[in-house]
Amino acid sequence: MSTLPDQGFSQVSVTDAAAELIRRLVQDHGPVMFFQSGGCCDGSAPMCWPKGEFRLGERDVRLGVIEGAEYWIGGDQYERWAHTRLVLDVVPGRGAGFSLEAPEGVRFIIRSELCSLEELTALDNTPLPRGGDPR
Repeated sequence: MSTLPDQGFSQVSVTDAAAELIRRLVQDHGPVMFFQSGGCCDGSAPMCWPKGEFRLGERDVRLGVIEGAEYWIGGDQYERWAHTRLVLDVVPGRGAGFSLEAPEGVRFIIRSELCSLEELTALDNTPLPRGGDPR
C-alpha cells in the first residue's frame, strides 16, 4: 500500500451532498473507507465500505482523506488517472455494487477534473511506501 507525498493539494474532494451522506453512513455504520473501483461490475465506481472490511492490495494508493474517510485507488487505475482530481458526488438511483449507500436509494459517483500545470508539477507520481496497515 502506498500514500501520495504531500503535494500541497488533494487529488480527491467531496461535494456537500456527498459529505452529508458520508456523515450519515458513519453514524449508522461507524468509520468508513472508500475504494475507487476499476473493476468490471461497476466500472469505475467509488465503493464505500466499513473501515477495514475491504482488503487493500500492495499497489493500492491512498489519494487522501474526505470527511475522515481514507480514499484509496488501485495502482493500475492510479497510473491512468494520475493527472486528475476526483470529486466524489452522490446521485439518485442504485448502483450495481455492494457499497454502503445502496440501501439509501442513491449512489456515489466520481466527477474528474484535470489537474492544473502547477499541480502536476508539484505532484510526484511515484507513491511512497506506507508503513503499516491502515486498518
